[in-house]
Amino acid sequence: MVKRIKLRTLLLGGFITLLFVVLFIRMFTLQVVQGEDWHEKGVAKWVKQSQIPAERGTILDRNGDALAINAPAYTVVVSPKAIHGNGLEDMVVDGLHQVLGKNVDELKELVNAKDSKTGDYAKSKEVRNEGWKIDENKKKQIDQLNDKLKEELKKKKKGQETGLGLIKESKRYYPKGTLASHVLGYTDRDGKAVAGFEYMFNKQLEGTPGYLKYESDTSGDKLPNSNEIYQPPVNGKNYKLTIDNQIQYYIEDAMKEAFDIYHPISMTVIAADPKTMEILGMANLPTFDPNKYWETKNYAAFMNHAIKSVYEPGSTFKIVTLAAAVNEKLFDPNAKYQSGTILVKGTKKPLHDINKVGWGKITYLEGVKRSSNVAFVKLGTELLGKERLLQYIGNFGFGKKTGIDLPGETSWAVNLPGPVETATATYGHGVNVTPIQQLVAVSAIANGGKLMKPHIIKEIDDPNTGTKKVTPPEFVKQVITPEAAKETGQYLEQVVADQDIGTGRHAYIDGYRVAGKTGTAVKNINGEYDYSKSVVSFIGYAPVNDPKIAVLVVIDQPDNATVGGGTAAAPVFKKIVSQSLQYMGVPKSTTKQDPDGKKNTAVQAQNRPLAPDLVNKSAKDAEKQLLKAGIAFDTLGKGTTVVKQFPVKGTPLSPEQRIYLFTETDKTMEVPDLTGESLRDALDVLTLMKVGVNVSGEGYVTSQKVTSQNGKRTVQLTLRPSDAPDGSKDKDETSDADGKNRKSGTQTGENRQSTGTNQSTLGTTNGKNKDN
Repeated sequence: MVKRIKLRTLLLGGFITLLFVVLFIRMFTLQVVQGEDWHEKGVAKWVKQSQIPAERGTILDRNGDALAINAPAYTVVVSPKAIHGNGLEDMVVDGLHQVLGKNVDELKELVNAKDSKTGDYAKSKEVRNEGWKIDENKKKQIDQLNDKLKEELKKKKKGQETGLGLIKESKRYYPKGTLASHVLGYTDRDGKAVAGFEYMFNKQLEGTPGYLKYESDTSGDKLPNSNEIYQPPVNGKNYKLTIDNQIQYYIEDAMKEAFDIYHPISMTVIAADPKTMEILGMANLPTFDPNKYWETKNYAAFMNHAIKSVYEPGSTFKIVTLAAAVNEKLFDPNAKYQSGTILVKGTKKPLHDINKVGWGKITYLEGVKRSSNVAFVKLGTELLGKERLLQYIGNFGFGKKTGIDLPGETSWAVNLPGPVETATATYGHGVNVTPIQQLVAVSAIANGGKLMKPHIIKEIDDPNTGTKKVTPPEFVKQVITPEAAKETGQYLEQVVADQDIGTGRHAYIDGYRVAGKTGTAVKNINGEYDYSKSVVSFIGYAPVNDPKIAVLVVIDQPDNATVGGGTAAAPVFKKIVSQSLQYMGVPKSTTKQDPDGKKNTAVQAQNRPLAPDLVNKSAKDAEKQLLKAGIAFDTLGKGTTVVKQFPVKGTPLSPEQRIYLFTETDKTMEVPDLTGESLRDALDVLTLMKVGVNVSGEGYVTSQKVTSQNGKRTVQLTLRPSDAPDGSKDKDETSDADGKNRKSGTQTGENRQSTGTNQSTLGTTNGKNKDN
């Protein structure tokens, strides 16, 4: 019996010991071996982390106008459970259909959605895509719908939960719509950068989100006196671009006019400061609105041809051949050659001018002005030779990327295997270039022979540190001497100035010296040249004596196969440059170019008085002087002394041209009432005041609205044709909304008329001189 008791005690003790050993091993495993893992899982249970989003950086134009900002947005959500609980299904579906335009069947599916786990009606569903990140206007309409639903609930004597709500978010907003869309690119509805500048600098723009960590109870509520870790977000950097909002507007406005006339596949225009290669404007047609990118079904509309497309430039490329010959001191403008056709060594088929018969034996200068292919073949093959020609083509930047700070830039290697390829390359056939390469090359001639790297970023502002970084001009190489660049520019000026034979004569701007070159390249389709399809272009800069702007205009395949670069592209150039120079405050010159290039003579145009010096005079004395001289004027502001005038003193005045007298500084002066003015006159006033302008309609100003953002004023002008109701009204003296007087007058006190100065109409001429 005692033995049994001892045995049982021993067995029980052994079992208990074994149990303790197993428990000890398990505890050791959990606390020591797996302790760190279980600790992390525990922390995850009681430590909560909430993300703090970073603010995406803004994108501004060179003057501080907003091009891309962050705006409040709202996502529509519905609660099927609440909607069915209150019997509001039909009202919600009909209301959202009217406000958002979403399909009724899709809305019914949302309202009837059920939870996959419980089988009950779902608590919350987002209305995608029509209700995703809607703007303030749509938000107000949703609020109004909600008010109606609440009234219905009151009638039914039920609660206030309508089942319709909004989640406040943020979205990328482009205030200027389509303006500069190919430069900016866009972000999608999830905030992901997709194209353009937004994509290229997405990492810098988006910043780094922050977070807040804290300890919580099982309900997720923060524990008192718990440890808290706060990591602030690093907001994205703000970028100021080199783009000028106003010049960009001039570009796109002129492009639309030409596009409607010629209906091409596409159009591209780039404008730059040739001294620094800051891009002042860049646009393509067709285009898209980055705020509504999903509405653009044509993929080609998203293509930034300015940097991504290659094309045979045609005669605009002759600038390289000409500059090379001048730099090598091989170009004699007075030497003569036989125009018409030329047979290249080793070939049987001759190359020819646009006029196969030619113009007889003419000087090389005349050949430049007429854009003679034969002249440039002789310059490139007989005088320069293949090796030197190829060297200059490379030096001017062709065959490699320019390095512009935009995504997707392409390039095409230049290869001249034989004598025919060398000969045709001299006038821009058989070589492929990008528009940006072309503009960089002509800018090198404008700025004294310096090849500059083009850039789109003017300044980077870090809001986290307050530091700013300015992008300096980047010199690449000296491609020709300053003397050769000046001489080349003088020859290119005569292409425009000679109104008889100059192929670029339609780019002539009265009062400004313009240098340029036309181009018409037959398109190569599947290895064969199709003479019914062409790329027409014009490239140039102004003023020749002190270049402020260089512009390239490319029109791909206009529907009229008979037009050339001089007929179709040069007028676009003229409109853009004339408006831009006036906006930039560049005074007109009294110097006229001798079409024969022998001399420049300073002469005063007949019947064109010079603008008098009125700055620092009293407004009354200035007005009396102008009235006596019979010069129309506008006095702007409340001051008594003229602090600024336009045009500046000494500028030749066109017939009926008006002088603007400013009696206040741009920042303090109220925007005058422009009702009844033409768009041209309204733009004159507002651009001189450095006020941003948005325009809708055509004709005369019928209403205006002034807004201000970040200290920058913008005026929305609404226009109607002159024969429309309230389309225009005459006035000698009117009061603006703030009661400030704006005086205008002439010698006889007659009502002001729109002069239309420098507002050229684009269109075809008699078509006699289609250039090469």
